[in-house]
Amino acid sequence: MIEMTAMTGGDDPERSIDLLLKARAGDEDARNDLFGRYLPRLERWASRRLPLSVRTMLDTGDIVQEAMVSALRHIDTLEIRSDNALEVYLKQTIRNRIIDAYRRPRREREDIKADLPARGPSAFDMVAERETRERYEDALESLNDQDCQIIVMHSELGMTAREIGEELGRNTDAARMALGRALKKLAVAMQERMA
Repeated sequence: MIEMTAMTGGDDPERSIDLLLKARAGDEDARNDLFGRYLPRLERWASRRLPLSVRTMLDTGDIVQEAMVSALRHIDTLEIRSDNALEVYLKQTIRNRIIDAYRRPRREREDIKADLPARGPSAFDMVAERETRERYEDALESLNDQDCQIIVMHSELGMTAREIGEELGRNTDAARMALGRALKKLAVAMQERMA
């Protein structure tokens, strides 16, 4: 079973839990309601993480929808340990899809497959790192879009300063300096969330 714990709050968590339990029991209306509830929120979340080089070939909405459809097919494996276990699970599924899309050679990115396995952390790793991940996600959301994108490109997609520079239309040194500034802002924001 996949175990998830809370990272972010959701609106009306008890209603989400009700929908989740109904969906697990096979209620298609509940699955559709969950899809409608999370799709806009997750599209906004994912759009800040998708590099432009991938975004031009793939629509953020398509990645989110494919990940959600796949995740909702396996909803019965989700162990509900918190009010927003589903949101955490969906975000990790989407993050894995974005990482897969970026790592795929450019010529293959147009032919994205929904069945490809994700190379992200295991459920155990996510649970063990929950508190740090919470602070990271909260701090990342507090940054402006460009700083957020630079950090995601570096930290989550493993891009080098040269690759980030190419993505942003800057030289490598400028990208390295922008990354350094963004990481400092992230560190300050994470430190503030510890207090």
